Amino acid sequence: MATINEIEARGWSLNPGRYVGVAQKDEEDYDFFERLQELNEELEQLNAEAAELEERIRKNVSKLLEVE
Repeated sequence: MATINEIEARGWSLNPGRYVGVAQKDEEDYDFFERLQELNEELEQLNAEAAELEERIRKNVSKLLEVE
């Protein structure tokens, strides 16, 4: 609840946004392009691993279907 003094200090505005604090986001200190390259390399590695796993699953399912 806002006090009369707080309301007066904010120009008698009753807009709730003036009384609700918002955490200020710290600026991130990094090179965007460099970080994007790192993430892209990681994505390529994960995609390669996913392709290997897909192939192993495909082979295993084929073997299971041959048994029946």
